Amino acid sequence: MSPRTKKWLKRFAYFFLFLGIILIILWVLFLRAIEIKPPEIDDISSMETERVKVDEDFYYWKNCWLKKNKHGIWETYLEGNPFEIGVANGKMTTELTYQLEVSFINEMKNIIPSESFLHYLKYFIGWFNRKMPEYIPLEYQKEIYGASLSANNEYDFVGPKYQRVLNYHGAHDIGHALENMGKVGCTSFSTWDSRSEDSTMVIGRNFDFHVGDDFAKNKVVSFIRPENGHAFMAVSWAGMSGVVSGMNEHGLTITLNAAPSEIPSHGKTPISILAREILQYAKNIDEAFEIAKKGETFVSETLMIGSAADNETALIEKSTEKTALYKTESEDYIICSNHYQSEEFRENEMNSEHIKNSHSDYRYKRMTELISKYPKMNALAASEILRDKNGLGNQDIGFANEKSINQLIAHHAIIFMPKGRLVWVSTPPYMLGEFIAYDLNEIFSSYPGLKENVEITKDSLEIQEDPFLHSNEFERFKKFRTMKKEVEEAIESEGKKKLDESMIDRFVDSNPNYYMVYSLLGEYFLSIQNCDRAFDYYEKALEMEITTLPEKEKFAETVAAGCPY
Repeated sequence: MSPRTKKWLKRFAYFFLFLGIILIILWVLFLRAIEIKPPEIDDISSMETERVKVDEDFYYWKNCWLKKNKHGIWETYLEGNPFEIGVANGKMTTELTYQLEVSFINEMKNIIPSESFLHYLKYFIGWFNRKMPEYIPLEYQKEIYGASLSANNEYDFVGPKYQRVLNYHGAHDIGHALENMGKVGCTSFSTWDSRSEDSTMVIGRNFDFHVGDDFAKNKVVSFIRPENGHAFMAVSWAGMSGVVSGMNEHGLTITLNAAPSEIPSHGKTPISILAREILQYAKNIDEAFEIAKKGETFVSETLMIGSAADNETALIEKSTEKTALYKTESEDYIICSNHYQSEEFRENEMNSEHIKNSHSDYRYKRMTELISKYPKMNALAASEILRDKNGLGNQDIGFANEKSINQLIAHHAIIFMPKGRLVWVSTPPYMLGEFIAYDLNEIFSSYPGLKENVEITKDSLEIQEDPFLHSNEFERFKKFRTMKKEVEEAIESEGKKKLDESMIDRFVDSNPNYYMVYSLLGEYFLSIQNCDRAFDYYEKALEMEITTLPEKEKFAETVAAGCPY
């Protein structure tokens, strides 16, 4: 080897060594940039107190408790300072939180099967959420930190416990931003004065946030008496400090409805944390609006606020840049789907496109029909509206159609009567079980410090299960869900897995008025290069009530383009 060659090789070695050092330094700086340090806690002695297990479905910790009721719904009471509430929540729900994390990670793997991509995704999420603590009130950081100390070690590869539990609070927002074309649709409504049976407010909502069936199994109804602010109840899942549906001791309610959003650049306040702050510190609509205006969120959302003090319900419409308050002018009812209605946002280009392309306006119109059907609203009527599975004009549009009020995927449905501090919460499956009732006055006065598993619901106010649960249609719907997975697997196999004709016939019979049955079969036959059968099914799908305009246009374009093989 010549001296000249040795000299160049030496230079290359120094260059790659220098480059390697630079990359290591950049990587260390990146890891430091995405590191989220937990808040400082003055007194951590509460960590030394262990939960007491009374039986498989009942635990208590100091004056706090967790139990499962006879309907299979978990209930918890929490009190204390923020860190103590978090510690109590984490210690008592440790198994539930672990099961929830398993289901969440498994669902992520179903969506993103690549292990290497998932590995790098955690760094992207870490970078995206690196500034989140700057936007979350310190008391909620302390609460989330207290709960995270009981998180399972199995998923430490995803991130440090506090950081990943904090990130999970933003998952709801990220999901809404990525599903911007209306694939997720919650519907809510409220009536009062002339529209209600006894002139008091009745509020109902379906929370159609679906992260797989396992995620929805262990719902938690929480009753929380914080050190500061108002006592409140909320329905969500284990380990959740934020609020998606809830009512406080003053009869102020809040429910969340996603609105069209730009894809955010970085995480700010999770909308559920802002909702928690409103529920904990507001007594009326004006106070709720003032808190909402100050909160900086990274997605757009509509917050439906019911107020016993005002005997009225209003919508707080919030984008990343501004906040508006919307009230109805003449009618004693209000409806919220997933588009804006205020003057400030109504003509917004993104909102107009969302109304045109999504199923939000369709559900709004269907809800208008249903409210007209029940001119004097009460809790029973509200439950029937929330369970409605048909389309406009009572048309059969297929079960699970996202244009329905009840899409048979809801995490929960909830009904409020704020004046009496009464709440009804749905039970499985698919919110078709009984609506169980709670009296907040009774809960907060009689059940702190519970040491035995007694029923705290009001049996006399319970709303019976939906008769659909025992129908032939429901049995067919269950078969549809099973066969849908088989068809999707056959499509993904790209011809390796074939469907026999009898299975195809059974699949059609299971949900004959649902466009997706035919669109999936069209996709299947296209995957095995049978264009004639594919186009027949796509044309059949086009005769049905298709969820969104882009989907309808896609099917029509596929047929018009002709066979690609």
